[in-house]
Amino acid sequence: MGKHLSNFGFRLMSLGFKLRDFFRPRENILKEVGIKAGFQVLDYGCGPGAYVTAVAELVGKTGKIYALDAHPLGVKMVQSIALREHLVNVETILSDCKTGLPDNSLDVVLLYDTLHDLGDPNCVLEELYRVLKPNGVLSVSDHHLKEAEIVSKVTNQGLFKLSRKGRKTYSFLKLLQ
Repeated sequence: MGKHLSNFGFRLMSLGFKLRDFFRPRENILKEVGIKAGFQVLDYGCGPGAYVTAVAELVGKTGKIYALDAHPLGVKMVQSIALREHLVNVETILSDCKTGLPDNSLDVVLLYDTLHDLGDPNCVLEELYRVLKPNGVLSVSDHHLKEAEIVSKVTNQGLFKLSRKGRKTYSFLKLLQ
């Protein structure tokens, strides 16, 4: 992803997210995505893990959550949440592009408040295309970008098409090559 925040900056951002999540629970945003029990979900650019607990409830014991971030403190915070909440279906990945996951293995990828900050968005979108199942959903939300910018960035390589616009998210489907 783009430039790394200092640990202090990351902790400050995390505090802001906790305040945001109190007033606007992440569960309300995730309802737009259609995550079901048993799904395999990647939270790409997970930051301090704001979505991890809510996604864990949606996928249930038969599902799996992969939480990826380029900042080591983000990965550490998600690991702490998983330990504290006894979430045995959470796996963390420290990376700024590659996931290390198998081809066509994910039902949903969350790309929330990350698209604007990607150092190489094409590399990331190619990786997300690779790991999503043929009918998988790339769910994007980024309050730093306007709708046209989000749609353009995600669709300009011809890998994804806009499927649905929700109140807070945009759902994209893979274009089969």
